Amino acid sequence: MTTQEIQTQQTTNPWIIMIPVMLTVFMFALDETISNVALPYMAGTFSISHNESTWIITSYLVASGIIIPTVDFFCKLMGRKAYFLLSVTIFTFASVLCGLATSMPMMLLGRILQGIGGGGIMPIAQAVIFEIFPKEKLSKAMAVFGLGVVVAPIMGPALGGWITENWSWPFIYFINLPFGFIALSLIKKYVYDPPYARKQANVTMDYQGFFFLAVWLLTLQIVLDKGNDADWFGAAWICKTFAISMLALIAFVTIQIKHPKPLVDLSILKNGNFLFGTITSMVLMGVMMASAAILPSMLQNLMGYTSFLSGISMMPRGAGCLLASVLSGVLSPKVGEKALVIAGLIILGIGGMMFGEINTHISLANIAIPNFLFGLGMVLAMVPLINLSCSTLKNEQQTNAAGVQNLLKNTGAAIGTSLATTMISRFSQIHQHMLVKNLNFYNPAYTDKLDSLTGTFEKLTDSNMAEYMGQYQIYHEMLQQSTLWGYVETFRYFAVAAIIIIPLVFLIRNRK
Repeated sequence: MTTQEIQTQQTTNPWIIMIPVMLTVFMFALDETISNVALPYMAGTFSISHNESTWIITSYLVASGIIIPTVDFFCKLMGRKAYFLLSVTIFTFASVLCGLATSMPMMLLGRILQGIGGGGIMPIAQAVIFEIFPKEKLSKAMAVFGLGVVVAPIMGPALGGWITENWSWPFIYFINLPFGFIALSLIKKYVYDPPYARKQANVTMDYQGFFFLAVWLLTLQIVLDKGNDADWFGAAWICKTFAISMLALIAFVTIQIKHPKPLVDLSILKNGNFLFGTITSMVLMGVMMASAAILPSMLQNLMGYTSFLSGISMMPRGAGCLLASVLSGVLSPKVGEKALVIAGLIILGIGGMMFGEINTHISLANIAIPNFLFGLGMVLAMVPLINLSCSTLKNEQQTNAAGVQNLLKNTGAAIGTSLATTMISRFSQIHQHMLVKNLNFYNPAYTDKLDSLTGTFEKLTDSNMAEYMGQYQIYHEMLQQSTLWGYVETFRYFAVAAIIIIPLVFLIRNRK
């Protein structure tokens, strides 16, 4: 860093530097979910099935997951600022490629490149924020960072649905172009590398570690994406793929421990604050991403919401996130970060239990209130948790720590989403089995309902067809109720997950 760069870094308001940093974070996090509601339109454009279209999401997550833990290596190889600029450039170019895609292979290439570019953004942004703010202002800065990380995936479905319905799906990617150029110009002007983040000599690539990392994440994502459709370990190919994933994980960890210059420094996990904070963050990310994925599908499948309206239903969660970011910055110095984390987890648990009381006749307020609590609890817990987990680390450890933490958080999000999908399916089957026993002629409630419906349908057709239509109507309602119970039970487990990780917070030491 030149003398002029040092002076510029010292005199520049850190909140100015936060603008390009948060702009890149928001773009990366937004693109995790903005494609979700547009998948049916893309499937039609590319003439593929819905199951095949899910690879548009999966390819992005796998590519970014592979890159995230390698960020520290690439920062040493190129210098952190240079790698940051390269990541944003690749992400922006890939966004245009996705919007111009005319075939599924072209789209997958664009999404993979997006993931490769985007994977470097989050860890670098987190490390830069820890450096540019003094300790007394770090809580407010991380509140803004946490707001971007949580709000962007929540806004994704609503924004994606609105753009798709009013313009067309390519514009969900084209919107990244102007923001990418703005971020690049501001990063080039305001962000500089401290001595330990500059390009280093004699940096070698751990090719074996990178290979096993890629195999582990790719096979794990395949298992998580396709496991429920294939009846999990009832399918031989799922068992084989999972075995390959676990062997690759063992090989990766072994190589990282023994290698003199590993791709990822796993010794960071010896730090108690980092370990317990990261485990808690994994569960939180699992709950956040899973709930954000299943709530819109519940509203569309059970209550007839459009893709845009189901996305809009997530906006109260964004309001909760906004309030929590303000409260986190104000209350953190007064009550302590651990107290905020515990309060956030309790609020999250309450939101999950409220979702566990919904039915098919609820008003929008019944969705808005627990959704607001989800957003409030999530950010109230997540923001101080990031501070606590990295508070005892040195500045030169921050980039590697951010890479490891974001890798594990992404893994937690993937596992949580997959578990939620499986729980909905299994719980629905259980309740369907319980409810179908009541659909018999020995049950007075069933016969009364059937007689009433038959009488109504007899005005339209003959008596035999009317009775059949009445039975079908009752069976349809039973399926709807059993599916509802699948969602209800899953939300209750979200509440349980938030509460049972509270003891982990007590194992984290307060920052001195």
